[in-house]
Amino acid sequence: MPILLEDDLNYPLPRMYKVRQSFPRPKLDDIERRVSDEISRPEIKGRIKPGASVAVGVGSRGVKNLSVIVRAVLNQIKEAGGHPFIVSAMGSHGGGAPEGQREVLRSYGITEESMGVEIVTSVDVVRVGKTSRGIDVYFDKAAMSADLVVPINRVKLHTDFVADIQSGLCKMLVIGLGNHIGCSAIHEDGNDTFGETILEASGMILKSAAVGFGVAVVENACDETALIEAIPGESIREREMELVKIARDNMPTLMIPEIDVLIVKEIGKNISGAGFDPNILGKSYILKEFVLPVPNIKRMVLLDITRESHGNAIGVGVFDVITRNVFDKLDLEQMYANAIAVKCPEDARIPLIASSEEEATRIAVKTARGADRERLKIVRIKNTLELETIEVSDVLREYAERHDKLSLI
Repeated sequence: MPILLEDDLNYPLPRMYKVRQSFPRPKLDDIERRVSDEISRPEIKGRIKPGASVAVGVGSRGVKNLSVIVRAVLNQIKEAGGHPFIVSAMGSHGGGAPEGQREVLRSYGITEESMGVEIVTSVDVVRVGKTSRGIDVYFDKAAMSADLVVPINRVKLHTDFVADIQSGLCKMLVIGLGNHIGCSAIHEDGNDTFGETILEASGMILKSAAVGFGVAVVENACDETALIEAIPGESIREREMELVKIARDNMPTLMIPEIDVLIVKEIGKNISGAGFDPNILGKSYILKEFVLPVPNIKRMVLLDITRESHGNAIGVGVFDVITRNVFDKLDLEQMYANAIAVKCPEDARIPLIASSEEEATRIAVKTARGADRERLKIVRIKNTLELETIEVSDVLREYAERHDKLSLI
């Protein structure tokens, strides 16, 4: 356990105040109706032939209203005469194993009982080919054998690279439905060209597999469903480039520019593929370019891992101090499988371990060069998805009172 001096243990930590951050908030009120309207369009519904087997790709990205959206898509496919089944589309998540991926889906409310269809979590793949840079491309064997493939995914900024195509349907086709072997193969490419590889590989898959259409979801800054759109297979890549820009404009930010210590209540795979969103905190071993305004943070403290992560605390290595609570929940096998697959073992490093939030905070302050104990700039957030309400210390309260998009609660 880290040892602090007596003086480090006894000075008063600042009082914290709740602050509301104001963001644009477009929101869909009737999810099922929107799904019905989208799939009922002739150019979409006409692709579902009576009696056709339809593989619906579902991943592990903590999409808001995921179970509602998936069930509505399945119902529309059934109404059109198709025979849908779910295939896990999550690359190396769940330890890259069938049982682990089934458990991840179950934690999101996706079960055979709740969905009324078979769920296939076999990680068998077929090789589609090689990209122009020599990267092998794989695709889920069960999905490849279906008459139609329908991926469902949220479109958002990626946590590891910046490109015209980031996280969404194309990435699900290439990495999610590439299963563990496909995920590992694609990550042989460097981050500078990763977006180009996703674009090229998704084009190869679209030519090889019967991808009829995809269902894209965009969320607002408050983690609510803002947009659902069914996109014909041949238009997925072009339309996703446009949706990435819409998603970027709907992303939340942390509006405090200078922070001595950031306390994060939780990280998790249901929050971000990287555990937290580097686009918001400006911290990453991989991502070097941030398209959103990010704060300057000296030290970061982590308090917990979400239940839905099943111990996969990928991203923990970016933090400076964690609590014993975090350490005790780590599933090293799942976390290591993820870190190795994406070629970033740094994300799985274990930081300093403290017995409590207070001790962790004091260690962070002690190691934050230049931090003024009399005017500590401390911010506490729940996670990088839920940023409407944050907590700030005394000195930052003054900043919040002057900011036109911040208000004291």
